[in-house]
Parts: sequence; C-alpha cells; structure tokens
Amino acid sequence: MKTKFIILGCGNSLGTPRIDGFWGNCNKKNKKNIRTRCSAIILRGSNSILIDTSPDIRNQLIDNKIKNISSVIYSHEHSDQTNGLFELRPFTFTKEKNFNFWNNKKIINVYGTSKTINMLKRRFDYCFKKIGPYPAIVKENIINKKFSIGQSNEKIIFNSFNVRHGEVKTTAYIFNKTAYLSDCNDMSIVKRKELKNLNYLIIDCLKIDKNKAHFNLEESLYVHRSLKPKKTFLTNLHHDLDYDFLLRNLPKDILPAYDGLKLNL
Repeated sequence: MKTKFIILGCGNSLGTPRIDGFWGNCNKKNKKNIRTRCSAIILRGSNSILIDTSPDIRNQLIDNKIKNISSVIYSHEHSDQTNGLFELRPFTFTKEKNFNFWNNKKIINVYGTSKTINMLKRRFDYCFKKIGPYPAIVKENIINKKFSIGQSNEKIIFNSFNVRHGEVKTTAYIFNKTAYLSDCNDMSIVKRKELKNLNYLIIDCLKIDKNKAHFNLEESLYVHRSLKPKKTFLTNLHHDLDYDFLLRNLPKDILPAYDGLKLNL
C-alpha cells in the first residue's frame, strides 16, 4: 500500500505574504512563494494523519482536497502549529441521512507530549470535552518515543524525540524513512543515529541570518551534510528566502519546500 506525504504549509509563523501584504524578498509572481503556516499530512489507505493544525488548516485541506482526518500529531504547543484545531469539527460529522450533530460520537485522536496535550486542553477545552449541547471532537493521546497509528496494513509507525526550539522543546517525528523537524535549532541532532539513512529530511530553515529559535540556511545545510539524507526539503521559510533564489543556490539534493508539495514515501 502506498504512503503519500503532502506539505500543506511551509511558511514561518507570519506566512508569505504577511497579513499586511508584505512579500519581503519573495517574488509575488511565483506561486511557490505563497507560504501558509507549517502543517503536513500523511495519507495511507483510510489513514489521514495531520502533523499540526496551523491557523491556515482550513484552506490547506480544501486546496489539497482532503476529505477525511483520522488523527493529528503535534510537534509543539505554539499557536502557529495549533490554532486551527477547531477547524477539524466537520471531520467528526458522519454521512448518515439523519445526522444529528448534537448526538455526534465521532472523535479525532490527537497525539503529542504531555506538555503539548495539556496546553491544548487548556486553550481548547471545548474540543476535548462536552460543553452544554456541544460534543467533544478530539481525544488526547500522550505519545511514547515509539508509537503507531492505524490498523494492519494501513499502520504508520512513528519514532519521536524532543529537540530544542529556542527556549522550548518540540517533537521530531520519523516515519517511513522520513523525518519531520519543522521548528528546531538543535545542532545535537547531527549525532542522532535514527536520522541516518533517511530518504527525506524535512527541516526548519527560517532565513539567512541567525535566529535564537530556528536553523538558518547555513545551519540547515550543515545538518544536511552531516546526516546525508537522499533529499532534504527546507520548511518554515521566512519571506527573506525567495523560492528561485534558493533553487539557484542550493545543491541538487536540497530543495525549498512549497505549499502542496507531494512525496511518495
């Protein structure tokens, strides 16, 4: 059974263009410079696993014709990774002719560290429990370092570990010889054996200048050279980094991500 992976959004926390219409160094004529906030999805059979629920998740899912969400795995609790959680409500609706939302029992499983889940429950308590006539739409699952989602041949096995993202920790996920680290400035990852022999590395690359919470371009290139994946895609891109500029200046085995990028894993 084939496994597909889609980058739904590859922009930094402000997106490109920003809400005030600012494009920075990005050429607005190139559609690959239109970057919504970071999110991705893994598709295998009936298994549709979101990575994060960005503030742009509604349009991201519509644009990519996603009709079902079975689970969500969260990298961390920041708003640009979580603020779209409530948008998932329609995926709990059934297709019954006499469907009654108030009696709805369908639930989406969400996965993350205890810190991330607890923060989500404080901010989105109305999603995790019935309040008045409104039913819960998600169920919490605290992850171990290794866990799986799905049944039989649709199962996806994840390895996870925490990495530094400024003053907080985020969760890196490895699945199907692919690693996803959208928010990270932790150079110790180059020593991690589980990140060797990857087909794909999706890695944080905010801008050219150094940043206290994200890899810059030079650091992302160093990680790629150290880990030697078959191909690296740069994500969490700031408006400083024009798509064509990166394409011209990067080695052939490193590419800038773009919204809607599809990979077969």
